[in-house]
Amino acid sequence: MGLMTILKKMKQKEREVRLLMLGLDNAGKTTILKKFNGEDIDTISPTLGFNIKTLEHRGFKLNIWDVGGQKSLRSYWRNYFESTDGLVWVVDSADRRRLEDCGKELASLLQEERLTGATLLVFANKQDLAGALSADNIKEALDLEAIKTHHWCILGCSAVTGENLLMGIDWILDDISSRIFTKE
Repeated sequence: MGLMTILKKMKQKEREVRLLMLGLDNAGKTTILKKFNGEDIDTISPTLGFNIKTLEHRGFKLNIWDVGGQKSLRSYWRNYFESTDGLVWVVDSADRRRLEDCGKELASLLQEERLTGATLLVFANKQDLAGALSADNIKEALDLEAIKTHHWCILGCSAVTGENLLMGIDWILDDISSRIFTKE
């Protein structure tokens, strides 16, 4: 029995998934996490370090790491890469002027060896705001079609209304489980 088989079997028993939620500051990462968990989203302040939530969903134990996106914190993102099964990249669809910066940060992340093989979900957040770019516009601006190293999906969403949050989490779970959980 090979090492990968053993690891897959161990992972199957746990059915535990580690998701890393990143994006520029004010993209809505913490709001998404709180909304998904059914928490109050009326008063949210910038994340100055990280939040970890462990949630049960569809028989999986989700360990979601929400890490602050301020420029001064981005160099610390690499401290959270280990054992990441899925990367949730959150984009503020209404912040056109920082879209280029957003794309550069994502491209840089996808070069990271410890994120190799991680499934990528891009949430084009704030679709409820007037003037927000569509998921297709975001896909084009971030040049997602060029990504050949990771399975990826982009969904327009709203952390405030909850639109498409569940669909996104379901997609990333389906993709991850098809890669790492064995069928007994």
